Amino acid sequence: MIVGSANIETLAEDAATIESFGTSEIVFEDVVCFQMTMEMRNQAREAVLPKGLHPTVPATLSMQAWEIGRSPFGEFKMVVCRIGCRSGVRARGYSTRVYTNTQIAATALKQEFGFSTQLAEIDFRHSFDGTDVKVIFESRVIFEAACLDPEPMSNSDVQYTGTLNLAHTPNGLRLVQLEAHHVASQVERLSSRLLSFDSEAWGNSLLDPYTVVSASLAYETVTFPPVRFVCKPDELAFTGTESV
Repeated sequence: MIVGSANIETLAEDAATIESFGTSEIVFEDVVCFQMTMEMRNQAREAVLPKGLHPTVPATLSMQAWEIGRSPFGEFKMVVCRIGCRSGVRARGYSTRVYTNTQIAATALKQEFGFSTQLAEIDFRHSFDGTDVKVIFESRVIFEAACLDPEPMSNSDVQYTGTLNLAHTPNGLRLVQLEAHHVASQVERLSSRLLSFDSEAWGNSLLDPYTVVSASLAYETVTFPPVRFVCKPDELAFTGTESV
């Protein structure tokens, strides 16, 4: 059985802090969500995950760019880097870093969801002819993707796995299981190219996406229920899962 081999103390250096778990759902409205999934080199398979998670074979990485029109934190954009994995038998995405364009959102994403978040300039263009995403951090481009030829799909054709965030919580250092319920009004498939990716800026120098597998764009509403479970990062989900 393949499990993660990353040093948990090293991973925790960048971890956010959740002082207390919320009890109400959080709703993002007027959302445009771009997702691009890529294969990675096998050197970035178990080496980028904590022991409590299983890597995918082959190794995969997904980038999600969100444009949120209405939320409790105002209007903002964010881009999330997630490593494909399993927690127990469930498919998940382990987040390594998030960038957003407002301080209010950066604080909320840390405190409410446990995302490791920093401020950056985010250019997210979407129209009838394609989609372009660019993230600029400290005057350098750390992610850029160009997408063309959107084709409509059924609103149920795209599925999003839950996200795991390593964060300091009232239970200790834990993998926070963040679920998101997506209700789409329009979904498109895209032909995409990865133009730039700075692995260090996304949390681990071993991250090395090289082949785009799929890309999609969805117009939707996203609801986050309160966090129900967390997992010990050094223990498999079968025994390390805790309710909150």
